Parts: sequence; C-alpha cells; structure tokens
Amino acid sequence: MRRRGVGGYGAIQKQQLAQARFKDKGSEIADDQLQQMTKQMETFRSNLQDFASKYKNKIRKNPEFRQQFQEMCAATGVDPLASSKGFWANMLGVGDFYYELGVQIVEVCLATRHRNGGILPLEDLQQLVLKSRKISSKQEDIGYDDLLRAIDKLKILGEGFRTIACGKKYIVQSVPAELSIDQTQVIQKASVTGYVTLSSLMEDFGWEKLRAQRSVDDLIREGLVWVDEQFAGEYCYWFPGLQKVS
Repeated sequence: MRRRGVGGYGAIQKQQLAQARFKDKGSEIADDQLQQMTKQMETFRSNLQDFASKYKNKIRKNPEFRQQFQEMCAATGVDPLASSKGFWANMLGVGDFYYELGVQIVEVCLATRHRNGGILPLEDLQQLVLKSRKISSKQEDIGYDDLLRAIDKLKILGEGFRTIACGKKYIVQSVPAELSIDQTQVIQKASVTGYVTLSSLMEDFGWEKLRAQRSVDDLIREGLVWVDEQFAGEYCYWFPGLQKVS
C-alpha cells in the first residue's frame, strides 16, 4: 500500500512538472508569435511610409485615394491626424489639411445658420465648402469622407457639431442642441422631402399625436423648423436646412 502511495505521489509530481513545462513552452510560443506580429506591423508601417512618400501628391489631391490611404493607416493603428508634428504631418501635411478644412466647415455653417437653422445635408456642405476653397485659391478636391473626418475632429468644440445618419446619407448639425431620439427621427424623415406633418409622423412611427407635436414643437424652439399653415388641411413643418442648395 505504501509503495502504491509513493508511486501515486511520484505520478502527481511528474504530472505537475509536465504541466509546468507545457506552460513554459506555451509562453515561449506566445512570445515568439508576439515578436513576429510586432515585426510584421513594423514592416507594414515602414511600407506605409514608403507608400505615402511615393504617392503623397495623389493623397493630397484625390479624395477617394485619400480615403483608401486613411483606411490603410487605421489597419496598422496609425492616425495621421493625431498630431501636427512628426513624419505624417511633415510628409503629407494631413494635419494642416484637416485643420484648415475644419475651419472652413465652421465658417460655412456659421454663415448659413440664419437660413438653415444649423442643419444641412452633407452634400450641400460639400458644395459650399468647395465654393469657399475656390475663392481662397485652394485647389484640392474634397470628398464626403474628408468632411466626416474633419467634423469628427470638431467634436472638441463641444456639442455644436455632429452628423446624423439618414440611410446612406448624412445631415450635419452645427447648433449646440442635444437632440432627443424622437427629434432625430423627425429630422431623418424630413431629409427625404424637406418637411413633415403630424399625420405622417403618426403613420410612419406609430406615435400618438401628443408625442409627434411635442417633438416638432421642440425643433421649432431650436429654430430648425418653419411652420406652413396653408398645407393641404394641416400644418406642415419645413426644415429650411434640408432644402436643396440653388
């Protein structure tokens, strides 16, 4: 019985030793894999820098190419917009590019706020910014992705700038108003026709009349909506910021 006990203890020791060796080997393999991944990422980032050096003019001038480059950067954990100093800023000037674009977005939004109440479709913002850049002798083309990235950087200014997704399109809000879910839904619906009615909100969202009226009244107080009392038997609520730019 004793021998079996000693043998059993010895087997336990062997098992523990084997487990320790497996653990050490597993850690060694994990370290090797981490080192290999680190080297691969460093190689990829180096290649990304070479790519940026080779195609810097195309990155600056072509918005679609610039978007693809941004996506490549994101895949390696590189944010060329994070700093105005360093390789990316010196090579591409992307920090300055988006800073200047952000300033122009703010200028356009402030200049048109009295007409649109502080909201306008992204495509309209693009047209107005491009017109502004031509006046200031800026020749680079601007894409939707550029505008979205610049607006995202403007969040540092507070709640004044944000985008509202409307299907595949976006509406830009440039007023410091914290919109509720209901108000956002009203704006999303109005993005199609430029206006809403209480009956359309009740029909599309299944809302009670009081809920629809409250949402519209809140938007009226924010200066985002104009009321048309002559519309086909019921009030119509127009969003001047969602009308097409002439």
